[in-house]
Amino acid sequence: MRSDHIRPDRRTLLKVALGLGTATTLHLIAADPASTPTRPARAAGTPPAAAAGPPAGLPARPPAYRLQPMTAGSPPRFRPARPPVRTRPFEELPDLGHSMVLSFDDGPDARYTPDILATLRKHQVRVMFFVCGEMADAHPDLLREMADDGHVVGNHSWSHPLIPGLSRAAIRDELGRTSDVVERVLGTAPLWYRAPYGAWNRNSFEIGADLGMEPMAWTVDTLDWTTPGTGTIVRRVMDGAAPGVVVLSHDAGGNRSQSVAALRRYLPRLLDEGYRITVPQRV
Repeated sequence: MRSDHIRPDRRTLLKVALGLGTATTLHLIAADPASTPTRPARAAGTPPAAAAGPPAGLPARPPAYRLQPMTAGSPPRFRPARPPVRTRPFEELPDLGHSMVLSFDDGPDARYTPDILATLRKHQVRVMFFVCGEMADAHPDLLREMADDGHVVGNHSWSHPLIPGLSRAAIRDELGRTSDVVERVLGTAPLWYRAPYGAWNRNSFEIGADLGMEPMAWTVDTLDWTTPGTGTIVRRVMDGAAPGVVVLSHDAGGNRSQSVAALRRYLPRLLDEGYRITVPQRV
């Protein structure tokens, strides 16, 4: 999403969300088996353990490591069966154990996405990036970097419109063009999508399913787009941390320097508290 997009009144969006009701739980997924294992929690005041490394005598991992994409080893163009038409987006993933999902919307952005990717790479975790088609089309190199690092690339529409105000043809154009860009660059279309502003309707659920995607919302909204301060973003993530939650942040759409700085602070804290940062894998 470009920075000149105007966000609609949040009270209007709340009415849309209430009309959808409480989100359902997704049972057709599993945690990505290659996601970062949890770090054992340590008591307050205990000095952190030395960084883990390979046993003596074994070659170390190359510094510029890449996690293998989840499609590694799968037949070319493999896609799960077309999902059913949902009536609510999924907000949490309780079947993943003591795990959390981090997600970033609106990118990729050349100013902020590279720093977010570097932090994720440092801690060897995978997240979900819900990309806008116009941004992905402008930055295919960053889209490839996301996939090369094993992150899940989802569909966040082409231009970040308010979906309920669009015709069916316009919704299909917004979602379809974005899926086309992702497939052209990465070789496979996205399996997940997120409605801009969290504003869904029946048409978007039907068209998303027709394009082979499941709808993903969130549990914890950092509201980082309001630039509330790095410390406030960190506090919101840590206060909302719990098994199965999906955290919403942004890597584009405005000045996201606070989001970048906050990730550097809360990600190691989540890992130290024993959370496994994972991504969903459709089965």
